[in-house]
This record gives sequence, C-alpha cells and structure tokens, in this order.
Amino acid sequence: MAADTQVIVVGAGPVGLMLAGELRLGGAQVVVLERRSTPTTESRASTLHARTMEIFDSRGLLLGLGEPPNEPRGHFGGIPMDLTLPSTRPGQWKVPQFRTEQLLQEWAVALGADVRRSWEVLELTDHGDSVEVTAAHPGGTSRVRGAYLVACDGEDSTVRALTGAEFPGQPTGRELLRADVVGIDIPGRRFERLEHGLAVAARNPEGVTRVMVHEFGGTAQPRTTEPEFGEVVDVWKRVVGEDLSSGKPIWVNSFGDANHQLSAYRTGRVLFAGDAAHQQMPIGGQALNLGLQDAVNLGWKLAIQVRHGSADDLLDSYHDERHAVGERVLANIRAQALLLLGGPEVEPLRTLMAELMTAEPTRATLAGMISGLDVRYPVGEGAHPLLGARLPDLAVTTPEGSASSSTALLRTGRGLLLDFTGDWTASLRLIAEPWADRVSVLSAEWGSGTPPEGTGAVLVRPDGHTAWAESAQAVPLTSALRRWFGPPRHRPEQRHRPEQPSEG
Repeated sequence: MAADTQVIVVGAGPVGLMLAGELRLGGAQVVVLERRSTPTTESRASTLHARTMEIFDSRGLLLGLGEPPNEPRGHFGGIPMDLTLPSTRPGQWKVPQFRTEQLLQEWAVALGADVRRSWEVLELTDHGDSVEVTAAHPGGTSRVRGAYLVACDGEDSTVRALTGAEFPGQPTGRELLRADVVGIDIPGRRFERLEHGLAVAARNPEGVTRVMVHEFGGTAQPRTTEPEFGEVVDVWKRVVGEDLSSGKPIWVNSFGDANHQLSAYRTGRVLFAGDAAHQQMPIGGQALNLGLQDAVNLGWKLAIQVRHGSADDLLDSYHDERHAVGERVLANIRAQALLLLGGPEVEPLRTLMAELMTAEPTRATLAGMISGLDVRYPVGEGAHPLLGARLPDLAVTTPEGSASSSTALLRTGRGLLLDFTGDWTASLRLIAEPWADRVSVLSAEWGSGTPPEGTGAVLVRPDGHTAWAESAQAVPLTSALRRWFGPPRHRPEQRHRPEQPSEG
C-alpha cells in the first residue's frame, strides 16, 4: 500500500517534536498530528538534565535556549544532593517547557517536518506493510498513511488506547497539587516537610511563584479535570498556615505517583515514546528528559529503516535499550515518591539515605541515574569501556584539515568513525566506504587525559553512543556498520584488507 509519508508522529509536545527533527535530520519524511490548536504556554516540566543538554548541543540547539539558569544542586526524594558529574553541561538547567517546545518546533519545521495542529486521531489500522490513521480536523476528516507510526501523545495516549497496548503498573495513590501564581509574596521552601505535609515554593525572575503541596495521609481521587485553585489554597493553608487566596493562578494541575510502563515499545509498525510509553511522577524533571532521550534513540534508527531497509533488529534495539532505561528510572522514581510523600513513618529511611548520600560512590550513582549520564546500552560483544556509553566531547580534524569536535560533527545526524592513531583514517575510510552516505570517517584527538587502553578507533552512533571500539574482542567493523547503519549502499568490492585496523 502506498504511503502519504514515511513516518506519522502523533503528538507535538517536546518528545514528538524532538522525534520529528531527528527523523528529518536522518532524511525521513514525517507528518506530525497534534490535537491542540496551539503550542502550550504553560511552564510545566522546567528541568533539563546534563545528558539532555549534551544532546541539544549535539543538534546545535543550545544557542536557541539563551543562557538558562544552571543549578548544580538537585535532590533525591527531596533530600538535597549535588548532581555534578563530568560533562560539558553538568547539573540541571531551568527552561520552561513552552520554550523547549517552541525551540524544537522551530527546529523540526526548519528541517522540513510537516506539523499539523487541530488534527485529532480517531482510528488506527496497522496493515502490516503500512499504518493508516483517520483524523478529525477543522476541514473534516482525513486519512493519513505512513510506513510507521510513533505515539508521542502523552500519558493518556489515544494511540495506546486504540491499539490496546499492555500498560501494567500501579495506579495513583498519592498526589501533589501544583500551581504557578502571581501576586503573592511567601518564603521560598525547598521540599519542606512540615507536621501535616510537604510544601515547595520557588519564585522565578518574572515574579511567578510555583507552589506544590501534599497533605500527609491524603488519598488521591480520580480526576477528570484539573483541580481548582481554591483546592490548592485550602491544602496549602492546612499544611503551611499561609493564605494564597490573594494570588492569581496562571496554571493549576496535579500529578500523582502512578507508575506504568508499556510491555513493548514496539508492536508491528506502531512504536511509543515519552509518556505514551511510560507514566511516572515527574520528580526532579526526569520524565521530560527520559522522553526526549527516547526520541533521540529512536529517530535515527527509524530514519535508517525507512530509507535503507535495515533488518528489524535495528528497530527492535529501540525497545531493548529504552525499555531497560525506563524501567530503571521508574524504579528510582517510585523510591523517591515514597521518600517525598510518605509521612512520619519514612523519616528513619530519609535519615539513612541522607547519610548514605554523603558517600561519593552513592552520590555519583544517584547523580548518574538522575542526569542520564550513566546510560550505557548493550551494543554487542566486546569489553571495551566505551562500548554502549556516550562518547565524551573530543577534538576532531575534518578531512579538510579544520578543527572541530565530535559533538559539533554529530549535528549532521550521521555516524562517526573516529581514528585516534592518526594512521588508520585511510584504511577506515576504505572499509566504511559503502556506508559513506551515513557515516563520516575522521581523525580525532582524545584531548585532556588519556583514552581507555585499546582505543585505536571507535564507531559512534548518531545519538552519541559508542557502537564499536577497535580491540581484540571487537566484532568486525563491517558487521557493526551493517547492524547500526543498515545495508551498504552498494555491494562492497573485494579489496585488499589493510593490516590495521583489525576487523576481527
């Protein structure tokens, strides 16, 4: 069946727009369907962690963010901790969600993404060789067909409901009320535990105060609409003793400790990313960052699939890699929710955790988990310490002899095959020539410090993770290129195999 586009993305929030940009960077045609008529104007998730900032840098997006506030201090379940780890963008960065969404839409559209607002998906059919949706829009209803469809339509995903995808987990038991308010002047509170509950208050430079409050012992009731500001005022009064009623709410919502994850991130030609794939309490800004990193993991793989017809295991690796990461994040969020929203009964556990977090190995482990800097994918055989991990920002020499960096060169959306010896570049280029439309071969310098032993050459995926490293245990380079970048553009000729680098 012919397709109207190669990929349909449902949802134009940050995750859907990030995915659309990634797909276009990889040369795939993409149509984004969004039921909202206009982008959000609410701040919502406002924390970008170090790994997300590194990814934005690798796509040339940081300049568009200006100079957002940087805070090295974060928390685990409300217990303060330092998030600093080796990174070009350590700590956490405060960017209102509407600004992130605006930036990603401008980027995706500039790359050629077709974003259609006021298009609400009503029906979906996976034909086996294509996917078709029926969507309502101001002009009536239309059908859109694509080779694949990705649901990025949030925790109440329409696509998930239409496909009947299994979404096991635990329902909401406790909740936090949240509001952005102007016209109030109250003390700042950072996860302050009081006799009757938990309170947070933080005022931004524009004079908007974000308040969050949870009353110990309260049980969350199912909600069909957002809470009224009066409910926030009443609970805040009971927990804190302050009167917020003179303030004007800009935005009010609630979020609970529900914790769900899809059994499969891919079913046939339908895939899921962001909150459509996993629902979690947005503690410490992890939810948005987890979703954005889903999109970056999937985008280049799906683009290679639709453009070059790669084997199914490339797309299957999206589930294998991101489901495991999501499972680990959801587990740490469940632990944090207990520490954050539990009553007096959790105080001994909080005291113990606070003491354990003073030990550097514990702090670094938790900081790596929250920031996303410790993500390492199971990319295949070999024991090289870089395999599956993100590659640090390195100095690179282009074929023209000019200086650049590995981060800057990833902005093309291509893979990188980097030679650290200075002697193998020509040989590597010969081996990788059948993938020259997808992979750049370059000389690189490690920079400060020394690379791990045996780092003669590495193959870096478009998402910045190392897929192959030259070593005695490495799979052949051609096998790694085929696995991660699809079939060669033509059948490689039989040529004299260079002595270095090793292919076996």
